[in-house]
Amino acid sequence: MEKIIEIIKGLKPGVEVDENTRLLDDHVIDSLAMISLVSELDDEFDVEISAKDIVPENFATVGAIQNLIDRLEDED
Repeated sequence: MEKIIEIIKGLKPGVEVDENTRLLDDHVIDSLAMISLVSELDDEFDVEISAKDIVPENFATVGAIQNLIDRLEDED
């Protein structure tokens, strides 16, 4: 989870983020940051996040992103 937080902070410097921060509801992540975030996650975790995975519930919090990554890693 720390790596995901680090990636988000790299995309949005100065933003405080923890595992329970509501990334979408609190407007931490916007559409442009989402594109960069997906790309960074793909590279960092060696997974492929498809368009069907880019839904609000998968990116609501850092914990939700971690669950998505875990699921995609299990599918490989």
